[in-house]
Amino acid sequence: MFNRNRCLRPVAALASLSLATGCGLFSDSGSDNAEPIVVGTTSAPSSLDPAASWDGSWELYRNIYQTLLSYPNGATVPEPDAAESCEFTDASNTEYRCLLREDLTFSDGHALDADVVKHSIDRIRAIDVPGGPAGLLGTLDRVQIRGDHEVVFHLKTSDATFPFVLATPALSLVDPEHYPADALREGTDVTGSGPYRLASYDENSRAELVRNDNYKGFAERRNDAVTIRYFQDSGEMVQALKAKRIDVTYRGLAADDIVSLQDQNPDSGLQLVEGTGTDISYLVFNPKDEMAGEPAVRRAVAQIVDRAAIVHNIYKDTVEPLYSMVPKGVTGHTTGFFDDYGEPDAAKARELLTEAGITAPVKLTFWYTSDRYGSETAVLFKELKRQLEESGLFEITLKSRPWKSYVEGYQKGEYPVFGRGWFPDFPDAENFIAPFVGDQNALGTPYPAPEITGTLLPRSRKQRDRAQIVDDFEEAQQILVDDARLLPLWQGKQFIAASEEISGGERALDPSTIMMMWQLSRKTSW
Repeated sequence: MFNRNRCLRPVAALASLSLATGCGLFSDSGSDNAEPIVVGTTSAPSSLDPAASWDGSWELYRNIYQTLLSYPNGATVPEPDAAESCEFTDASNTEYRCLLREDLTFSDGHALDADVVKHSIDRIRAIDVPGGPAGLLGTLDRVQIRGDHEVVFHLKTSDATFPFVLATPALSLVDPEHYPADALREGTDVTGSGPYRLASYDENSRAELVRNDNYKGFAERRNDAVTIRYFQDSGEMVQALKAKRIDVTYRGLAADDIVSLQDQNPDSGLQLVEGTGTDISYLVFNPKDEMAGEPAVRRAVAQIVDRAAIVHNIYKDTVEPLYSMVPKGVTGHTTGFFDDYGEPDAAKARELLTEAGITAPVKLTFWYTSDRYGSETAVLFKELKRQLEESGLFEITLKSRPWKSYVEGYQKGEYPVFGRGWFPDFPDAENFIAPFVGDQNALGTPYPAPEITGTLLPRSRKQRDRAQIVDDFEEAQQILVDDARLLPLWQGKQFIAASEEISGGERALDPSTIMMMWQLSRKTSW
């Protein structure tokens, strides 16, 4: 049984669509570090404790905590950060050894040694938050320490992707004096060893980051302070950018705002950067619900949903239709849902229900989060409701909650059907399948899938050459299509909007498109 993973997308090959004259986001002509750079996003943390979160909280963690491995400039595979070196010590990929840097400390001066590494990782599994990052460690057997600076990870089975796991912000290193072994840390204080320390935090409002003078790692900080502002609405965030109350917008630009920025006057003083992305949007069906648990109902929904209409009408072609949980651009991608269902067809959907003895209209409740994936989310679900009800086969009730309570609800199995987004941990097909299957997964909704968890994933993890995994992941994707418990909708693109005064955007996204705030700087000459 496999119980791992969260999310990953390869670093976007960014192409500048500059809306400003003169220097673009990619040039660097000096910087002024005195004034904090203000970054806007709609992705607020759900928790400040890495043991609790397998979600967008990682965007903050990457900047205030440290991991053994990370992604130095231009790297697409993990390289040492808190570690001085790491490597597999056997041909079977079951023993992974790391040596720590000398004299590491946390922001408060406490020592960071091998005991800290073991404590940080063991507590994730001990606390075992439902839908939390313990699922990333499904192949880990035990953590062994040898002296103050050597850590050895013993794996239950071969896992060539384990270094990628160690590089995720979920595996952030925490101070045992402040982070209990069997409980989450309460409050808004943070003790990390990352490039910044968290000077202050106002939940769902802002995070104030200042330089951590005790930091030892690969990051070369191009600024001394960053303020992250959390917005509930994309439009409000863009207005703040135009009014120069923020310098950069990152996560959560709405389609209308992207189109507006694309049409912006060249003298506006703003820049828009577009890059390929591998974030995905999908529906989850709860197998314990009377109707959502019926395969024929799920397949009928899959037969009706019109992705092209969603992409064009709701997202203004700022996203792409997605017909598999593994997005285009990732090795092993297929178009299984299109291959099996073709174009939307209500008549075929009716046949599926009739053959299963299910009488229409089928009543379902669709849940979505009101403040997580951008302001189009509510419009998307209204469009899904329209499409399904127009077929005459469904009656859809829509409900929503703010992210924090929304997560609690789906982890308790309260929703018949609910929407999720996925920003991958690392650019590998495994990261778009493994997180969602097994008794413990990122959705808090058990999905045994024994062929995937027992055969396909273990076999693929023996391959360090990931080009050799295509057949296994094509088979895994077909199993997901046949079950139709997860219904992919669209694949995103990456957009960053910024003042023309900001440099460093071309360096700022790691391979999981998490922003490394230390790469941003403010220009002083033109």
